[in-house]
Amino acid sequence: MKRIVLMMAALLTICLSACSQKQKENKNMKVLVAYFSATGTTKAVAEQLAAVAGADLHEIQPEAPYTDADLDWRDKQSRSSVEMKDKTSRPAITGKLTNMADYGIIYIGFPIWWYTCPTIVNTFMEAYDFKGKTVIPFATSGGSGIKKACEDLKAAYPDVNWKEGKLLNRTPKDELEKWVKSL
Repeated sequence: MKRIVLMMAALLTICLSACSQKQKENKNMKVLVAYFSATGTTKAVAEQLAAVAGADLHEIQPEAPYTDADLDWRDKQSRSSVEMKDKTSRPAITGKLTNMADYGIIYIGFPIWWYTCPTIVNTFMEAYDFKGKTVIPFATSGGSGIKKACEDLKAAYPDVNWKEGKLLNRTPKDELEKWVKSL
């Protein structure tokens, strides 16, 4: 019995040591704010968030930039309307990160389109290995919330360590700081 207790204590010590080491590794990992912005609104928020979080900044850039006509949500034949109707759509992106392995925490930002994230965000998510990383969505929107986008991302990428997302419309710096610290 004494031997079993000693073995369990040793095993517990090893596990706690490994967990502690993993936490140290995560704290040493870099932070990234990756964002897609079609009009500049999400870009402004991403820049402010990167400054507050002490993060590197990466723009998710479409291979073919979106025009005003592409973004006309009232036109059922516009590029954005067609992409959002087709959940398998993966618009091509440029500027792939070569050092994604360096990042342990990734904020991913986007405008809300049709109550969810644009399909170009899926292109980004599928371009990298997010195993062992923490991913935190944020969004901007003219009237929709972020809840459905977060649910869709979690359903599409269940193996990702997701943190609660946040809508960041005109969020003051002190609120951004408070949110970042709460994570």
